[in-house]
Amino acid sequence: MTTIATDIDALTRFGRALADPIRCRLLIALNEAPAHPADLADALGISRTRLSNHLACLRDCGLVVAVPVGRRVRYELADARLGHALDHLHNAVLAVEADRTCVDAEKGCCP
Repeated sequence: MTTIATDIDALTRFGRALADPIRCRLLIALNEAPAHPADLADALGISRTRLSNHLACLRDCGLVVAVPVGRRVRYELADARLGHALDHLHNAVLAVEADRTCVDAEKGCCP
């Protein structure tokens, strides 16, 4: 049985992961297909060190897992339901995008 505190903690971790554009791009890429870090760094155009820090954050949040494949590691979403949640969230955001009510939306009203 989950508690309100547990639910809030889980949503906060997910929100923290989504708060960074690079982590969003990583989650979207991993929603499309599992990938090796070198391939992800190349696809996102960032250094492997920077990628490693973001993957560590996503691992610590429980959103991605590292799967050993021979001598390499492949990353994937920790649960297929996360991919569905990302898809639903993306669709919901696009549905309300044209009807934004945030006064400072262009400036980034949410720090």
